[in-house]
Amino acid sequence: MPHLPIHTQVVIVGAGQAGLSVAYFLKRFELEPGVDFVVLDRGPRPGGAWQHRWSALTLGSAHRVADLPGMDQLGLSFATADHHRPAKEVVDEYYGRYEDHFGLQVFRPVEVMSVFNRGADLVVNARVPDEHDPDYREEIVTRLLVNASGTWRAPFVPYVPGIRDFAGEQLHTSGYRSADDYRDKSVVVVGGGTSAIGFLLELEGVAGALAWATRRPVDFSDDEKLTTEGGVRAVAAQDEAARAGLPLPSIVHATAVAKTRRIAGGIERGVLVARPMFTRIERDGVRWPDGSFTRADVIIWATGFRPELRHLAPLRLHNPGGGVTVQNGAAAADPRIFLAGYGPQASTIGANRAGRAVARQVIAAL
Repeated sequence: MPHLPIHTQVVIVGAGQAGLSVAYFLKRFELEPGVDFVVLDRGPRPGGAWQHRWSALTLGSAHRVADLPGMDQLGLSFATADHHRPAKEVVDEYYGRYEDHFGLQVFRPVEVMSVFNRGADLVVNARVPDEHDPDYREEIVTRLLVNASGTWRAPFVPYVPGIRDFAGEQLHTSGYRSADDYRDKSVVVVGGGTSAIGFLLELEGVAGALAWATRRPVDFSDDEKLTTEGGVRAVAAQDEAARAGLPLPSIVHATAVAKTRRIAGGIERGVLVARPMFTRIERDGVRWPDGSFTRADVIIWATGFRPELRHLAPLRLHNPGGGVTVQNGAAAADPRIFLAGYGPQASTIGANRAGRAVARQVIAAL
């Protein structure tokens, strides 16, 4: 990989859906990739967080993957892709072709370690590949920064009494690879979203025993797809929290879980029957609110993620509410920082549309 540019006008951190969407529109607004703006991505391959997903997650069983802006120019659409293929493979292929077609010149694997002030400029300190020094760093001085780092590296696991006493295996969604890893084991899955449900359905007939715990009752929708009303509610809740600088709420709590035929079948077979969250973890299992006990070899925490913003800590963007106040994609505490794919722009609900809006604000700020 060539050295990073020393100076640029805009750095985009992350080449997932949000980052590529912003990059696409910046190029349309006649900024030159690799010169006027630079895209940094820590993943070894294209695809954003999708490249880290487990192979059993196909396009047919995943959340809808939205097309990137301009993807139709390549004759590509996730809607017409093979839904039996692993989602990670399809997204890798399509994103890679997209980056090449539009010449976005993504630098990878590059991990942004910190962003700090140097006078009126921002300095991006990044770890880049070097065969002689695994911690080799380079710096880019920039006027503006678009953070599109997503959430994959910031898993959330709630505290439960006894969590450190468990003798079995605990893992988060980000560490799940295959149901075969848990063959004949007693598994407790925690979480009320589609990842938890997917794990339960994959583990059915593989694990020796399954139990499902949720912190809130699961709201199943009879619609097989996310409804417009549910999407509007989710965006509104995210926008309200982002503007107030509060921790962002879960998307699924506003949209409910679509009852696809696969999920309906799991409900009918008694696989998808959730119990209220256990009150304590013991050495060899979990204790439920009614006092009963379930032995467990494995606890899978499908409890979501938080925005990954640690590299922005030197800029002190967080407020006492626990979040970052974001209005129209820009950080209220520092107008040089734009957060793409954050709050109402998260997931496929708003990231593409927000790419144009963030890019326009970037152009206006320049």
